Amino acid sequence: MDRLITKPSADGFYMPAEYAKQQGCLMIWPERPGSWKNGAKTAQKIFADIAMKIAESEELYMMVSSKQYSEANRLLGDCDHIHLIEAEADDAWARDTGATFVVNGYERRAIDWQFNAWGGEYDGLYAHWDKDQLIATRIAEYVGDSVYDARHLVLEGGSIHVDGEGTLITTEECLLSPGRNPHLTKQQIEDELKAYLGVKKIIWLPFGIYNDETNGHVDNFCCFTAPGEVLLAWTDNIDDPQYERSKIAWDILEQETDAKGRKLKIRKLPIPSQPICITKEDVIGYEFEEGEDYREEGERLAASYINFYIANKSVLVPQFGDVYDSMALEIISQAFEGREVVGIPAREILTGGGNIHCITQQIPAV
Repeated sequence: MDRLITKPSADGFYMPAEYAKQQGCLMIWPERPGSWKNGAKTAQKIFADIAMKIAESEELYMMVSSKQYSEANRLLGDCDHIHLIEAEADDAWARDTGATFVVNGYERRAIDWQFNAWGGEYDGLYAHWDKDQLIATRIAEYVGDSVYDARHLVLEGGSIHVDGEGTLITTEECLLSPGRNPHLTKQQIEDELKAYLGVKKIIWLPFGIYNDETNGHVDNFCCFTAPGEVLLAWTDNIDDPQYERSKIAWDILEQETDAKGRKLKIRKLPIPSQPICITKEDVIGYEFEEGEDYREEGERLAASYINFYIANKSVLVPQFGDVYDSMALEIISQAFEGREVVGIPAREILTGGGNIHCITQQIPAV
């Protein structure tokens, strides 16, 4: 497999939008005891349900350890469009450990970023991530794509969102965090994003969702739904710490244009009506290792309906048992006319540390 040292933009490649045609999707089978409680049995069933739904309209590549292979095969083996890949991983966050794919119209290539568990020794969420660092190359190898070596830059897929037409949205809270690339200035990071993702303009939002342990990944806060159109996580409750974060982002987006000079259409997508917090029952059944971030009763989770996956014919949206669940589905349906919008019970993924977008990584069609 070729490992390239050139830059994608210079080679004519760019990252397409997530709502563009996909060839497939990468997921990783959950089993880490510090993320998925009680042997990950509930999480595995939810992951399997998500995989089966995605596989209705694209290929699904599920990486699974040798230890878990038979269980994954039991739940998923009957689907012709699901491919089980025997591979080890430290956890199941395919968005952040999988490759970012770029295209040029007739060829697709992968980018292998540096991954350091969302902050490395400074504020990373677990102590060892050697296996996760191999995921990007492994999936590129499986689908037969050459790989751009970008391990000089710490970057997770959840920290960026593009419109496929030259515009990228990210947060300063994440990409400028001291645990990622403290040796680079904001301008230098911008230059790298443009060189690797083929974007012309970057919109920086100061913050993401309140108490997001990824340091404010944009994929939990704001995303493109079409050229010139974005969804923004929102609350009208001025006493909620999320209010100021969302209001600042709104003010920025309202004044911004995209790379093609279009004013942005902004849809507000409410966060759950009440904070979703770790309960006494939630903390039972985890096994944490030394150096791993752990759950505490009363901890507020970064619940957001923005954290959805866009499949070719559907949009899979997290549901939290909140009164705003159905409203979120309706707003997202308006943004994605022609796609089936499907609610997925997602509290188990949320308590694991992320949501549906975090456990999936699109592989664009060529």
